Amino acid sequence: MSGSQGKLYRLGADIGGTFTDIVLLGEDGQYWTKKVSSTPKDYSVGIVGGTLQLLSELKLDGGQLQEVIHGTTVAINTILENKGAKTALITTKGFRDVLEFRRLRVPHLYSLLYEPPKPLVERRLRLEVDERVGSGGEVVTPLNEDSIMSAIERIKDSDAQSIAVCLLHSFSNPEHERRVGELIKEHLPGRFCTLSVDVLPEIREYERTSTTVVNAYLGPIVRGYVDSLVKQFDDSGVKSPVRIMQSNGGVMSAARASETPVQIIESGPAAGVVAAHEVGSRVGLKNLITFDMGGTTAKASLIEDGELNWTTEHEVGAGISLSSRLVKGGGHAVKVPVVDLAEVGAGGGSIVWIDRGGALKVGPQSAGASPGPVSYGFGGTEPTVTDANIVLGYINPDSIAGGEVKLKSDLGRTALSEKVANPLGMELLDSAYGVHTVANVTMIRAIRAVSTYRGRDPREFTLLAFGGSGPIHAVEIARSLGIGKVIIPPAPGVFSAVGLLVAQPEQHFVQTFFGKADGIDTTALNQLYKDMESEGLKTLTSEGYESKDITWRRTVDLRYVGQAYELSIQAPGKEITVDDVSELVNAFHNEHERTYGHMAVDEPVEIVNLRMTALGKSSSSIPVQSTSDTKSSVHTNRDVYFGPDHGLLKTPIVSRSDLSFELMSGPMIIEEYDATVVVFPDCHASLDKWGHIVIDVGIE
Repeated sequence: MSGSQGKLYRLGADIGGTFTDIVLLGEDGQYWTKKVSSTPKDYSVGIVGGTLQLLSELKLDGGQLQEVIHGTTVAINTILENKGAKTALITTKGFRDVLEFRRLRVPHLYSLLYEPPKPLVERRLRLEVDERVGSGGEVVTPLNEDSIMSAIERIKDSDAQSIAVCLLHSFSNPEHERRVGELIKEHLPGRFCTLSVDVLPEIREYERTSTTVVNAYLGPIVRGYVDSLVKQFDDSGVKSPVRIMQSNGGVMSAARASETPVQIIESGPAAGVVAAHEVGSRVGLKNLITFDMGGTTAKASLIEDGELNWTTEHEVGAGISLSSRLVKGGGHAVKVPVVDLAEVGAGGGSIVWIDRGGALKVGPQSAGASPGPVSYGFGGTEPTVTDANIVLGYINPDSIAGGEVKLKSDLGRTALSEKVANPLGMELLDSAYGVHTVANVTMIRAIRAVSTYRGRDPREFTLLAFGGSGPIHAVEIARSLGIGKVIIPPAPGVFSAVGLLVAQPEQHFVQTFFGKADGIDTTALNQLYKDMESEGLKTLTSEGYESKDITWRRTVDLRYVGQAYELSIQAPGKEITVDDVSELVNAFHNEHERTYGHMAVDEPVEIVNLRMTALGKSSSSIPVQSTSDTKSSVHTNRDVYFGPDHGLLKTPIVSRSDLSFELMSGPMIIEEYDATVVVFPDCHASLDKWGHIVIDVGIE
């Protein structure tokens, strides 16, 4: 063993479409990074293999790992590829087709040919039971257990691996649903079962049913993946707890993730936003637009007034991942807290193609990790954005990821010439710059989706760019949007994995609680909050956190009487009084005006849902500098093409540590182990005291 013997470390592992990123963090704040190719056939192989490589290089053993935190794409990929478990649904008589009726909304208003995604449960496996509970929790029709047994026999004779149970108004009275769950456990042992009262005890039948079904659909797949990952770590000598990043930006135990996989659908993207929030807090920037460009997709999110944005208006399985109260119908509703972000199919591995009209297109198809871009030499034949960036000189033509991947740039040049430049009658460099520009325009859609489309002016924000490809495109994207400053954090290519290490343990609870604000029963309201707090305490202490380290965040969903949707308002952490309710109503009026441009102070307001978040104490903050990037580069130059306005320029190649606190003029290429930063002509770059690259885009 080295001098590190006895020290403890924490490890973050984030799966990307092309690379798996590993970050090892020491107790003293030092950290080390590793990028390895993702292994799509079994992503856990890449994670465990990369971890063991890094431990071996540092002469550490698995026993020194205190914790492993993982961001995974397994859940979202399962839905996108329609590879979930065969699922059955048990519901109240008359509600068999809720999944078909959906919201009666479509994302393309005038498209006569639009077809919604097929329900995740085929109709023959949507089974009804004879029972009914009223909206106030009263039993209208007693539960007929013979009908339950009939449904169970149908499932027993089918190939269904998983069962979702969602009975009408069970959020008001869960007794019938609990009894169905007991009988399933007794007569169908071993099959995955999800009750809506355990996942989403909240109003709206379609949303509640869809969320419950998605959880059941993912359950066996995610459980198998998590069990395999934990076993592989255990067999390799890493016996530390494994935790999983949730879509809401918190982390949970692997065991709980196996039970509620609907909570980890946006696991990977959320981690980068959490890390960006930490950076913003450190440098004193309250308004940030995060831009995360990896190998397959580009993601954007907004940090406003120093706060992350969450939403429960989320759909999965559509062509674009977008949270919106207005655009619905493109996917399956998942009404759980999610870090509010927009995602488009444009990344370094996105395939470049020409449509039948002769227009240049980028994505959404991706070369992924296998075969990857043509220049990787792994058998890819279709040119990608990365191939174009290599041709332009932005990326080292010999290797990336610190030499982990040796490039064959001539293969990429040939593919781009034959499939893009020649068909368009363009010079190779101009066609490559065209690919770069089209990719930028595509990714700007995601940024606009979280800013201008929601009434926010991007010029009032700073762009924080990360991901393996984000720092290459960030300057031109910022310039197009009128953003004056770009920040590139240390280790940008593995930044989401860094975010895993600073995320807090977090559990969200919700319970529908109807009543007009004027005259609400505060005794019942406070009791419900106490019940949720008890449940949160039980959950986090069972995962190893001490009660003294747990904090609570409360919110209340309010709306004007007659409205269909609510706004969440922060509630006080103490026992709520009548005066507090009045303050909540005033805050709701103000938030309604900020969101929709008007308020109606004379209209009655009603409470719809109570929400409680249990937060464990985070044990780390963002480190200042990666130990992977402490050496100055050998100063070289290479020809880099910056578009027709600047042409081909001899450009210095430097490292992050070559920058100073004084502004240095572009053009320059800053090469790091895990990413490349492109500073265009007319821009200036410097290093702040935390090691962030700060780029002045040069906008007047």
